[in-house]
Amino acid sequence: MDRLREILKIRESPHRIAIAFSTGVFIGMSPFLGIHTVLGIVVAWIFRLNRLATIVGVYVTNPWTIVPVYAFGTWVGAKCLGMKQIIPSIDWSNITFSHFLNDLRPLLMPFIFGTLLIGFLSGIISYFIIYRAVERAHIKSDE
Repeated sequence: MDRLREILKIRESPHRIAIAFSTGVFIGMSPFLGIHTVLGIVVAWIFRLNRLATIVGVYVTNPWTIVPVYAFGTWVGAKCLGMKQIIPSIDWSNITFSHFLNDLRPLLMPFIFGTLLIGFLSGIISYFIIYRAVERAHIKSDE
């Protein structure tokens, strides 16, 4: 929460801060688990976005939120792709890591599609929220 307050104090336009934050939100919800932070820094550097705002956006997903976000994303992807049975049948009597991964294979495309979709939509929504918050913070600080 402290980092979120810090981005309200950044002396850039509300648009640039909101773009950086929303880009981070999209990256944080993307299916690229394990490289979110690195990807956020690289994208911020390439597009000359504010790194702090981008990383704060990336960290909207964290160890506490990543499981519900990914589960919801997979469910959304499955629904959008017309899957009838979302929960795969798993042979628990003959479970090995490779069998388990094979049983989950049908969820790969719904996972990728769904997390990209909710990341995109969350990025758009977060843009408007952060834009307004930064705009108000800048007005208060100018008074």
